Amino acid sequence: MNRKYYEANKELWDEFARLHYETESEAYSVKSFLKGKTTLKSYDLKEMGDVNGKSLLHLQCHFGLDTLSWAREGAIVTGIDISSEGIRLAKLLAKQTMLEANFIESNLYDLPKFLSDKFDIVYTSIGVLCWLDDLKEWGRIISSFLKSGGFFYMAENHPFSMIFDNETKDIKDLQVYYNYFHDPKPMEFIADGSYALDVKIEPKKEYEWVHSMSDIINSLIEAGLRIEYLNEYPFAVWKDFPFVERGSDGFFHLKNQKAEIPLLFTLKAVK
Repeated sequence: MNRKYYEANKELWDEFARLHYETESEAYSVKSFLKGKTTLKSYDLKEMGDVNGKSLLHLQCHFGLDTLSWAREGAIVTGIDISSEGIRLAKLLAKQTMLEANFIESNLYDLPKFLSDKFDIVYTSIGVLCWLDDLKEWGRIISSFLKSGGFFYMAENHPFSMIFDNETKDIKDLQVYYNYFHDPKPMEFIADGSYALDVKIEPKKEYEWVHSMSDIINSLIEAGLRIEYLNEYPFAVWKDFPFVERGSDGFFHLKNQKAEIPLLFTLKAVK
């Protein structure tokens, strides 16, 4: 990854880590977590199954809420993230909750320099792939950290849902705006707030990449993993568009649209 992109995104995620930790929200409620509430979603718990006693590597873990929630489920956890602040706060949360966890600050692509362990599970979740420029290397890194017979599990925004305009104010329906297929050159944005909070921050540049579903699946297959399942869901974890509403299941669904589209997918791949 170009160092300019790496440094800009790291600076942004340092800001997000502080903001999400300090500001109570539905997306990141540290108070609720400290009282024992899990941040794991129903599909995570159902599809991952029993993790008690299993070693789990969480890639791009932010400030560790999901990582530590897996620790509460009995997993032996390691979390890695690009953000210095994210890792500092994750270690603080582990201490506050008295949960055993190992947290490592690292760009995903540099992780083999800092970690050599093998894991039963490699895990990643929601909004992480857009920060990666090379999915083939991503797949190889995942495979390299898995034990034989271990599995990779991910939940992520569906690539198809990412082609629609989510920036224009007062937009009322799905409008194709972004490319579906990968371009090595990133999209450049100016972030002046968080995706999870209605709070302004000092504007910062950010760089993102798009990846198709075939990019994701083929990167894992080429790395020697066997796809066990791919599930697609018509709901999202975040309020991705102005015209979504929270359902009784706690997830966000499209409203007043002509048809449903996949907003989220989950995938399991075995080594």
